[in-house]
Amino acid sequence: MAGDKAEGGEVPLLYSEGNVAARVALEREVRGWSTTELAERVTMAGVKMNQTAVWRIENGTPRRRINLDEALAFARVFELPLEELMSPPLEGLDVNGRRLVQEAVEAFYETREAQDRLHRAVTAIADHIHAHPDSSRAIHEQCLRLMGDERDARTLTEHIEGGGYYR
Repeated sequence: MAGDKAEGGEVPLLYSEGNVAARVALEREVRGWSTTELAERVTMAGVKMNQTAVWRIENGTPRRRINLDEALAFARVFELPLEELMSPPLEGLDVNGRRLVQEAVEAFYETREAQDRLHRAVTAIADHIHAHPDSSRAIHEQCLRLMGDERDARTLTEHIEGGGYYR
């Protein structure tokens, strides 16, 4: 096909089925999943797959083809946009480095969700105190009782008095 070859060599495609196969193997390894576990997760995502199919996608000669439903299921299971799943793996970052980045990304999102939850709770308490000013002292004392650490309770109280967690 015109444009597929350059000076006798193959032009690497930015998005290709081969990239998906490489990314499936890499993303599975980064998460520490077996081929069986990945197959079960893809099946739970709505596309029936077994361990042999995963192995053949990653290692088969010839490699097992990936249909669109399977690619979408892999993207869903790995929590990646389809475009990212189709992109070639980044060079210069080994599986351990990718695993560390994956852990940091997951912790980042968990922290952000926890901060949002804290903000909603602090805002609700601030609104409650605004509606019931006589409850302010008791709420602050309850924070201290539940937290057990005066410095942490004081920090939470400052957020409440400020009207929210984000400033």
